[in-house]
Amino acid sequence: MSDRLSGRAAIVTGAGQGIGRGIALALAKEAASVALVGRTAAKLEAVGAEVRQTGGTALVVACDVSDRTGVNSMVERVATAFGGVDILINNAQDSVQRLLAETTDDDVERAYRSGPVATLYAMQACLPHLKVRGGSIVNFGSSTALQGSETFGSYAMAKEAIRGLSRVAAREWGQYDIRVNCVCPASLSPSAQAWASKDEERFARVLRSIPLGRMGDAEQDIGRAVTAIVSDDLRYLTGATLVLEGGRVIYG
Repeated sequence: MSDRLSGRAAIVTGAGQGIGRGIALALAKEAASVALVGRTAAKLEAVGAEVRQTGGTALVVACDVSDRTGVNSMVERVATAFGGVDILINNAQDSVQRLLAETTDDDVERAYRSGPVATLYAMQACLPHLKVRGGSIVNFGSSTALQGSETFGSYAMAKEAIRGLSRVAAREWGQYDIRVNCVCPASLSPSAQAWASKDEERFARVLRSIPLGRMGDAEQDIGRAVTAIVSDDLRYLTGATLVLEGGRVIYG
């Protein structure tokens, strides 16, 4: 462990697996106290055990991030336990893949409630705490929205809404020394692994399109990058979108 984030308290949503787990571990290894937030307590407890095995501090809070009351309670519990909130990572997102012509109201509602609406709730709940000593928010977009990938209609809508929300917050909250950035990641998460198993040929094509020749590792590639963003190393970065996809998507 290093002490780059010593004394800072972080909330990571969707922390029970995949990228959320990787970010939580990376933050904890830099000495941040990490609140693991998600719907499935058992998964969160497993990640919490991993964090503690590295010598880190973890708090498990089961919460439906699409419920404002639940989010408000979660943030207050974290602030009480850790003495404040300095870092917010909005990673949670639910959606379905479907052709645009077949996309339903329920598909859109599902993507929006778990994505931009949940992100807004967490940002608003954390704002009073982040104002105290400044802080950093990292929200998650997607290259499927940047590129317009087929079958990702409702998901792409939600992810671009998150990017728009993040840019507005970066302008409005910069006066409080709060930085807000977006990350578009590519990682071998459980969902990516399931997709790879289901469509090996398409997955192989994706790998061939990545200049670095591999999918990102949730902790080493995505988690450590997020750690850098929220640290003082990138303290002048706000309102940005960082595409962490090994060069598959060149955005700028």
